[in-house]
Amino acid sequence: MSLKQVKIGNVVLGAGHIPVQSMTTERTGDVEKSVAQILRLEEAGCEIARVAVPEEEDARAIAKIKEKIHIPLVADVHFSARLAVLAVEAGADKLRINPGNIGGEREISLVADCLKAHKIPVRVGANTGSIEPRYLKKYGRSAEALVLSALENVSMLEKRGVEDIVVSVKASDVPLTVAAYTLLAERCPYPLHVGVTEAGTERTGVLKSAAGIGALLLKGIGDTIRVSLTADPVKEAEYGHEILRVCGLEEDYAEVVSCPTCGRCQYDCMGLAEKVSERVKRVRKKLKIAVMGCVVNGPGEAKGCDLGIAGGKEYCVIMEKGRENERVPAKDAEGAFFARLEALLG
Repeated sequence: MSLKQVKIGNVVLGAGHIPVQSMTTERTGDVEKSVAQILRLEEAGCEIARVAVPEEEDARAIAKIKEKIHIPLVADVHFSARLAVLAVEAGADKLRINPGNIGGEREISLVADCLKAHKIPVRVGANTGSIEPRYLKKYGRSAEALVLSALENVSMLEKRGVEDIVVSVKASDVPLTVAAYTLLAERCPYPLHVGVTEAGTERTGVLKSAAGIGALLLKGIGDTIRVSLTADPVKEAEYGHEILRVCGLEEDYAEVVSCPTCGRCQYDCMGLAEKVSERVKRVRKKLKIAVMGCVVNGPGEAKGCDLGIAGGKEYCVIMEKGRENERVPAKDAEGAFFARLEALLG
């Protein structure tokens, strides 16, 4: 947790709760499509949405988008102080820039003054593709170079009186990401936006993000996260929550415990576990559900759950609150289990 707190709309970074965020893939100027995508992100539990602002049309669209969504909206602007100012004036709840590419002294001061006037926070940072040349020359592609680049960008805004700052130092490989954020956390009092940039398509991106973000969260580093995927951004939000859950940082969800199965399993445990996981993935209620394959560990594991099932060739045992509730023929087990699950979910 950071030493400072930053408020983005109604979301506070650095206060303990770690918001999951994502970025839209629709053209921001297409208000209808952008709103539709953000509403889908909201349903998936996304708490902060970011939009790209490469054109004036995109900056002006922010006002219309904000009228129809319910979570803070971040404007991502590069290479144009004018667009950064327009985005803030249109109602963006936060700005994401790199002061080093926004222009010269005049342009940086213009953006800083706008941020202060509207009391809007800003995220700055460095990626492996945007390390300041002199740090890259001296330190190579390293954690030190990333952190120094990010802190230089931070200092440009601090010198102009900007105090509500969020910082990031993302790399596309996990060890460098973890090393950079670990170093940054020692030198920086601001909230940290954590993620592995350009992580890849869904499978690879999730693995890299889980390893990198998870390692940092378990060290107590990170105030908001994004799982960057070359995929539907809704998946970014869903996987973000899952990473928080397995790190023990989110409690109000339905945890599904299922065994890997083996040759002793005599009913479709894998199929049932998949269906149960899909049903409860967006449930915001603290529950533990066990889908177990046989009688070796099944009944014992299910006893520690709100609802559980363990199966055999002839019948399955359904457990509720640690007690055997019902034995049903294996062919009827799925229907019986789902009936009790729906009742539990209310």
